[in-house]
Amino acid sequence: MTTVTKPTTTQPDQPRYKIKSPTRGGARPGAGRPKGSTPRYTLEDLMAQVEHHTGKSFAEQVAINYAQAIARADHAGVRDYDKILLGKMVADKQEVATVESEDATVAKAAAFAAALTSLSNGRGTAQ
Repeated sequence: MTTVTKPTTTQPDQPRYKIKSPTRGGARPGAGRPKGSTPRYTLEDLMAQVEHHTGKSFAEQVAINYAQAIARADHAGVRDYDKILLGKMVADKQEVATVESEDATVAKAAAFAAALTSLSNGRGTAQ
């Protein structure tokens, strides 16, 4: 009698399935815009083009478009213009001036010193 042994197809050292490496997506070396490069268009270039093509400054064109949106009862357009214009005006005009007297500065310094002393003594709260 002869015995036939079948060759084994799986080897214990290798995984059963091959894991594919990603071929699409992910970061690649040298990809993207180089550091220090400038954008193709600047805001000044865009505004100059608007003025060149319309014959009006950008601010004038925005005002005309706003008036037209009001005239045609475009409530969504008017709301958007209101947000843009109000946001610009508030951002330009927002300024906070704080003036403290010497008494307030001395009082704050004393309160800070008392709090620091109480923390260093281990009590945790100023008294």
